[in-house]
Amino acid sequence: MRIAALDLGSNSFHLLVVEARLDGSFVPLAREREMLRLGDLVARTGAIGEEATARAVEVVRRFRSVAEAQHADEIVALGTAALREATDGVALVDRVRDETGVEIEVVDGLREAELIFTAVRSSVLIDPGPALVADLGGGSLELAVGDRSGLVFATSLRLGVGRLTAEVAPADPPAADDRARLRARVAAELAGVMDEVLSAKPQMLVGSSGTLTSIARIALMARGGPLPSTLNQLTVTAEEIASVARRVFSATSAERARMPGCDSRRAELLPAGIVVLEELMAATGLDSLTVSEWALREGIVLDAIGMHERAELAGDPRAMRRSSVLALCRRSSWRQRHAHQVAKLAVELFDATVDLHDLGPDSRELLELGGLVHDIGEHVSKTDHDRHTAYLIENGGLRGFSPAEVHKLAALGRYHVRGTPKASFEPFGTLDDADRAEVTTLVALLRVADALDATHASLVEHARVEGHPMVRVGTEGAGPGRDCEPGPRRLDLVVEGHGDAELELWTVRRKQELFEKVFDCRLDLRLVRLGRVPYDPGRGGGAGLS
Repeated sequence: MRIAALDLGSNSFHLLVVEARLDGSFVPLAREREMLRLGDLVARTGAIGEEATARAVEVVRRFRSVAEAQHADEIVALGTAALREATDGVALVDRVRDETGVEIEVVDGLREAELIFTAVRSSVLIDPGPALVADLGGGSLELAVGDRSGLVFATSLRLGVGRLTAEVAPADPPAADDRARLRARVAAELAGVMDEVLSAKPQMLVGSSGTLTSIARIALMARGGPLPSTLNQLTVTAEEIASVARRVFSATSAERARMPGCDSRRAELLPAGIVVLEELMAATGLDSLTVSEWALREGIVLDAIGMHERAELAGDPRAMRRSSVLALCRRSSWRQRHAHQVAKLAVELFDATVDLHDLGPDSRELLELGGLVHDIGEHVSKTDHDRHTAYLIENGGLRGFSPAEVHKLAALGRYHVRGTPKASFEPFGTLDDADRAEVTTLVALLRVADALDATHASLVEHARVEGHPMVRVGTEGAGPGRDCEPGPRRLDLVVEGHGDAELELWTVRRKQELFEKVFDCRLDLRLVRLGRVPYDPGRGGGAGLS
């Protein structure tokens, strides 16, 4: 399989086309880079503007041509800070889609940090660990702490070099007062997250991105000797960086561009980059910087390979199904944390009620996938997003599913908010009676699971159902084999939640009618409090980012 990753950053647009291998590794086939400096424009004016938008469209068009020439099977394009913040960012994304056919997913800073950490962990030996990973872009600074076992903290700060240069230090070279303001701004931003960074006890600093690599390259060239073919795993000391800083602050951008090792296109950004790096090292006490040449674009590739999974690359259709659903979710700018939480809780409810519905593993898989994809219609509009979700599922080109299974997933999306599935909804109407009964049961479970994450904060850790099918309302002491009075059985939904999950319970009460109808029961709720929410990077959220 061939994957094309487009990293549409605030400084530069990058393309990486790879051949994915069965063992999960990949071979680069083509690389392209174009520096557009969109972050500078957004910092100065709040918008990207017509001229830069036209350039961006042309770059993406060229990148797509390169990807197609390499026979890429999938193109994944992610936009970062400049596209997130620009007043005309949405217009740029729409224009790229209309004129090039490339769908851009604009990701938040946390997701960007996670992908960058994935790449760094695969390219740099983290020893001793954990490592603090810093990716310094044009619009933002992404920080992540973790080791080979995974990520423990991630955040994103508005400390991009393009932003800082435009807003704080536009003079060339920056005056002493500008440098003082720059350091104060950076120090203040870092102070807000440093307690959490330091609590993770990072033992080394790893830097990715062109600006940090350029600083390290200048420091390396000052040692003398030839420039190596790769800078990956290169380490430079705080003393070497301080020496680079003295040279950078005393030179104009034109003079910096002539420094051995300097990327001339980043010469103007070096003062801001030096200040961010020095303040970060001072705040953490880390006295050296290790370079990672892998960054967001490689993280995109690794994420795409992981979503397809090794089994799919070997031809396993079950893996193909899941990765196909996830690809549709990514194309639809899904709420990843919420989707995974709903899918998890839906499966727990399925397992807890298996004696009541008697559905098998195929139904369980559909319910989990339905949980992942249930809210993708918000990509079109939050209003009637359930209808949009159904449309996207029907027309999403899902692989590995029969037509009936696509219809079932569409029905899950259509009715996860409200209503009872009806034959007037064509995908549901095409199903036979047994399939309709199955879907209605799955909708009931999915609706309760969705309600259990009403705040999208993953406050509910687990949900279980207690009670027995033969216990009915008003029959104290009734049990298996005993006569029971007429009336619905009573089931207790026990919710184990962190902090204040009262809104989740209130939402369940609003949405439990179909569940009670399907399972012929009265559903009573009970909350078991577990304390505060722990940071779990697998959920897509993070400390300091809620």
